[in-house]
Amino acid sequence: MQLDQSNGGRREPSEVVSRYLEAIYYMWSEKEPLRSARLADWLGVSRPTVAIGLRRMTRDGLVRMNGRKEIELTDAGMRAAEAIVRRHRIMERWLTDALGLDWVTADAEAARLEHAVSEVVEKRLYEVLGRPKTCPHGNPIPGHTEPAPREVRLSSLDEGDHAAITRVSEVAEREAPPLLAYLHHRGLVPGRQIVVMETDSLGKTVRVRVADRDVTLSNETASKVWAVRSARPTRSAARRRTRSGGRPSGSR
Repeated sequence: MQLDQSNGGRREPSEVVSRYLEAIYYMWSEKEPLRSARLADWLGVSRPTVAIGLRRMTRDGLVRMNGRKEIELTDAGMRAAEAIVRRHRIMERWLTDALGLDWVTADAEAARLEHAVSEVVEKRLYEVLGRPKTCPHGNPIPGHTEPAPREVRLSSLDEGDHAAITRVSEVAEREAPPLLAYLHHRGLVPGRQIVVMETDSLGKTVRVRVADRDVTLSNETASKVWAVRSARPTRSAARRRTRSGGRPSGSR
């Protein structure tokens, strides 16, 4: 029997450093300003604690500060962060697809397990699961797929837009776990088609139609959902659906 030596010689970041790298990667992937104060809020620690952690990570060549005083991952830091996020998302897939856990529980359990799973187990799970491209919330698995092109936040869509939901913000997953359950129960999940029925700039809300029901979201919540615009159905297509007994997309 041949032994798997793929873990040999690789030095894993500590659990604390892993948490920093993971948070930085999530904020970077969603184009959030990467400042130490924001990182402290994310991690639930004091700003002086984050400052100490970042100094150590800078010393170890994982991060650097740019001219705008924002945190950047170095090449080594990006590789380490991608490895952590990849493991987390594969674990989420296993927990939901194989064990049947819900979105919220799977995310929390994956956060605990990701630090204990070896690269050997990670690779084997990935193969057994059929080489998934995303986590259950639609976020791409680093090293295996890329974000969908032309993705936008749901909050930036216009009234009358048709779109397909691609993913739920990873930032939301960690900072507002109840939001995952809220979106899931309302059918706002990856792959679902939606129509923007109304945007209220004064009330800061957006109303969308999903699976023949209307759901009103605050702009803050809508900004945590990503989607890709799709072509609006033509009038002739809408008439055909109406004659066949269906309802035209976007009808009230």
